[in-house]
Amino acid sequence: MKHYVLDGRVMTPHFPGLGRYARALAQALPPLLKADEALHVLVTPETAPRPPESLPLRGTPFSLSQQWEVPRTLRALQAEVYHSLYLLMPYRPGVPTVLSVNDLIPLTRPAESTLRARLFFDLSLALALRTARLVVTLSEQTRRDLLARFAYPAERVHVVPLAAEERFRPVATEAILSLREKYALPDRFILYVGSNKPHKNLVGLIRAWSLVQTDALLVIAGAWDPRYPQARVEAALHHLEARVRWLGPVAEADLPALYAAATGFVFPSLYEGFGLPPLEAMACGTPVVCSNAASLPEVVGEAGLLCAAHDPAALAEALQRLLDDAALRASLRERGLARAQQFSWTHTAQLTLELYRQLDL
Repeated sequence: MKHYVLDGRVMTPHFPGLGRYARALAQALPPLLKADEALHVLVTPETAPRPPESLPLRGTPFSLSQQWEVPRTLRALQAEVYHSLYLLMPYRPGVPTVLSVNDLIPLTRPAESTLRARLFFDLSLALALRTARLVVTLSEQTRRDLLARFAYPAERVHVVPLAAEERFRPVATEAILSLREKYALPDRFILYVGSNKPHKNLVGLIRAWSLVQTDALLVIAGAWDPRYPQARVEAALHHLEARVRWLGPVAEADLPALYAAATGFVFPSLYEGFGLPPLEAMACGTPVVCSNAASLPEVVGEAGLLCAAHDPAALAEALQRLLDDAALRASLRERGLARAQQFSWTHTAQLTLELYRQLDL
């Protein structure tokens, strides 16, 4: 029996994006395994729900003890391959290793991180790259960023894109009406889903929204980090209190209906390693406006309205077109649904499994 080990210890609230990546991969891989292959998923005691074949470990990715606890587990399993989704990992696992690198934001946008954070990220990633036999990036953009900054063989870096989960699909009218009632949302609104970290460019979004002539609401959903209050300050500066709704965190179960209820989805990010929210919105049939920065054109393609990331006026023009033109919205909806179907977790798992088998030769 060949034993593949996926490190799912990122399935905690501290890693919302990585956690979704790990859960989806842990679910998509098992149906593709051959009779002589088995998948084991490392988790922490706080992981819930746990995927099948979970192996609880005490050490988190931040603990020193993982440097001996994970290798000991790998030896006990006689594992053929270890896959880490995070750069904080055992740096001598004793097993051929696949490393996923999701983005290089501390290095590509250094002004948004402290010197200490940048040095820590740089050192940790360098150690992880020395450990890894193969590297997975989620986009060609991240692959280019990685190879530009680290001396790692290009032929060992493989692009494996993410996908929207199956639950992101067009939603019944009843569910949309229920969602609007639950969150007291109007019939017409533009939605943003994500954090308020500086690279998400919410300040640029607020400036753009101040230029849009509409009675629609801008709804901003996602956890709020108090370290970055600039977007709220900008909204107050433009007297937009009545035109912007700060929804805060939304239950995962409500996200498909929230996307589907929106008149359009906006994603003005300045940098993304992949950019999952626009793909989720398209999968739900919601027209998308987003920036043309980093990996986002790889995700959205020609299925959305792309505009310059640093130009609020261009973003405002795209949002105005979307709100004013019903035919355009219908066209973007159809193009978005078709584009989203080009990504699937089965395909992502197939590409990932091919790398496992490549190391196992």
